[in-house]
Formats: sequence, structure tokens, C-alpha cells
Amino acid sequence: MAESSGPGEAPVPGNRPANVPDARLAASVILLRDGADGPEVFVQHRVSSMDFAAGMVVFPGGRVDAVDGSGWSFPDDVARQHAQAWHRCSIAAEDAGTAGHNAGRVLAAALREVEEEAGLVLDPGQLRPWANWVTPEDQPKRFDTYFYLALPEAEAEARHQTTEAWQSLWMPVRGILEAEASGALKLMPPTLVLLEELLRLGDAGTALAVERDIVPVRPEPGALKAFFERRRQSPAAE
Repeated sequence: MAESSGPGEAPVPGNRPANVPDARLAASVILLRDGADGPEVFVQHRVSSMDFAAGMVVFPGGRVDAVDGSGWSFPDDVARQHAQAWHRCSIAAEDAGTAGHNAGRVLAAALREVEEEAGLVLDPGQLRPWANWVTPEDQPKRFDTYFYLALPEAEAEARHQTTEAWQSLWMPVRGILEAEASGALKLMPPTLVLLEELLRLGDAGTALAVERDIVPVRPEPGALKAFFERRRQSPAAE
């Protein structure tokens, strides 16, 4: 059975108010491995001075830049496969060439960000399209983020090398969720949902075997504020 990446739906063209900031394309990579206490992920603890997700625990990633539009080291068929996985998302297109190019741009950004922020040079075939979340329309800074799942080779050493975070390290998924529930650290809604899913799946092999039906998650205006209010009032109740 195919597993959905979360509740959501495609946007309705023309329904967005004129003053809503555009959601910039972004890519984020969930680096996953099996640990003694279940699945582990490589995460970054962002510094409190950032203008987006300040103080949050996040996966490596960043926005799609102009440099990601060409010069790819991966074959076109990889981009076409990813385009099929993203067929419900904003980068989808009726023209196969355009859809493949859009998917290639986002994949190139994901590969670049992981190399820049974690020192890992991944094989493009290691990145699996996993989820798509869009920042609510009431936020001043918005991203249309494409999440990938990747299992680095055992000998590959991810490391901390970004000024946007004060530390980067492997952490047990269960431990992250327990720390968030106690209020010891903060997660953005997509990170929380994706970590909960990985914990349910149990191990890296099971996660890779799951069929994905990626449906864009587009929270309504006010959802982000309500989320953090609930976590502050009763963090362990979620």
C-alpha cells in the first residue's frame, strides 16, 4: 500500500491574495541511519539570530538557487523519475521536459546543500523524494520545501560546517521527539511530522521500502501560530 506524505492539496490558481509573499523553492534532506535506539537522523540546531526557523532543530537544506538550474552530474532519467514522484506538487508540468528540469533543479539544490552543510557528497540515486510542505500564506517568509530521504554509506561522515547552526550531529529520532515533547528543543511542524513517521516505520530498510504518494501539505493561515501555542501550553500532550 502506498503511504501518503501527509494531508494537503494542490493550490487553486488565482485564489491567492496579491499581498501574499511567494513561497521560494527549497530542498531539505533527511539523512537517516539505524542506531542502537532505533532510527537516527542528522540534524542542525539553528542559531537564534536566523530570520527563519530561529532556534529550531532542522534537517540540512536551503533554497533553490540559480546555480542549481544547470551543470548537473546526474543523468536525465533520475530527474524524470523524481518528476513523477513530484507530480502533485508545484514544480509539476504537463510538458515532460519542463517537469524533469524542475525536478532536476530541486535535486541539484538538495545535493549542494548537503555537501555545503554536512560535508557529504551523495550519489543522486541515494536521494528519494519523500514529502512536500509549503509555509502558510500568512508568514512573511515562505518556502515550498521538497524533502528527500537519504541513507549515507556507513563510511561517509556527516559533519558540522554551517554558520546557520551552532551544532550539527546525529540524534536518535525517539530522543528528538522526547526532547521536543518536554520543551527542551523546538521543531517546525514538518520536522515533527516527518520524524514521527520515521519512528513509526522503525528502521531505515522499512522506510526505503515504503511506496510514497506525495501530496503537498499546505497548512492554512494561522496554523503555524496555533501549532506553537499548543506546544507551549501542553508540549507533552501532542
